[in-house]
Amino acid sequence: MERLASPPRKDWQAQLESVGFHFHSFEGAYWDESACYRFSAAEIDMLEEATADLHAMSLAAVRSIVERRLYPRFAIADWLADHISESWAAKAPSVYGRFDLRYDGRSAPKLLEYNADTPTSLIEAAVAQWHWLQALHPGADQFNSIHEKLIAAWEALRATLPGIPPVLHFACVKESEEDLGNLDYLRDTALQAGIDARHVYIEDIGWSEDASAFVDLEGTSIRALFKLYPWEWMMGDAFGANVPRARLAVIEPPWKLLLSCKAILAVLWELYPDHPNLLPAFFEPAPLGERYVRKPYYSREGANVEIHGPRGVYAQPGSYGAEGYVYQAYAPLPEFDGNYPVIGSWIVGGAPAGMGIREDVTPVTRNTSRFVPHYFE
Repeated sequence: MERLASPPRKDWQAQLESVGFHFHSFEGAYWDESACYRFSAAEIDMLEEATADLHAMSLAAVRSIVERRLYPRFAIADWLADHISESWAAKAPSVYGRFDLRYDGRSAPKLLEYNADTPTSLIEAAVAQWHWLQALHPGADQFNSIHEKLIAAWEALRATLPGIPPVLHFACVKESEEDLGNLDYLRDTALQAGIDARHVYIEDIGWSEDASAFVDLEGTSIRALFKLYPWEWMMGDAFGANVPRARLAVIEPPWKLLLSCKAILAVLWELYPDHPNLLPAFFEPAPLGERYVRKPYYSREGANVEIHGPRGVYAQPGSYGAEGYVYQAYAPLPEFDGNYPVIGSWIVGGAPAGMGIREDVTPVTRNTSRFVPHYFE
């Protein structure tokens, strides 16, 4: 694994926009092709194997949590706890998720967290960096079958959806260009799989008391919903508790909340102590001594993360933490030319599908991080 300087394409903005990636300059400079990461085939094999192992362990962790009803540990409301149990028992299907990994090219990949419910950086990982590869390194390869696996996952899920052709509403908030870009890309893959993929903003979803159903702006009942909107936010929304009553099929399903909550890190360590792809994690800091990372259960984009390291405490501001914290062993990100990369390794349709790399100039990956493409030889 090495970070290399790379000349940006002269028309890189137009190239990205031609594949639907319009938020490339979000927060000033999000997509960055002035550099890239090069891997060996053996390193890619290691990352793929670690991703498959982490996926299997994560499913076993959900089973353990549901069987032991550890929902209070995850600060989950009673109505949603029961719905999670029901969705797990019904084997409600999941499409995708993203493991964030610490990897330096020398030691085993380590799980930092699992973005299991509403993972983004999808269109850049699936499409944008693939087109970059074809333009600059056509003889090389890339850990990336995300696009093909997404279409296959929708095809497998199609028979579970209502309607002929099957109908699935896709929703995100109105004020996020990044969320809309990821949602439009997912809708496109669903359309290619033969699904009637309809867009609706979260703010425009209503509730019909007469029909006991959620409805779109046309008054059409929503029976199946893909939402780029976190379950923990739905848990606090006024109409959230109507989800079970509506018999609404939701992707990602309720049981994925257990994996997106950072409390899962402590459960994974309890079930698989000393696993090479895990870092020690607990609900209290004492077992870790003076060096650890404190993570709020439901924080996003590095908000309220505290690193207790050899140089003192490095803290990110934010508004998260009311639900609780998990404490993970301190494992500093590798540094390449003043940049700290995190590997985002994707699971699609239950299988490893590819990766994207985000890097920051601080040890915490924030919402101002940059996406950098990769290849391997």
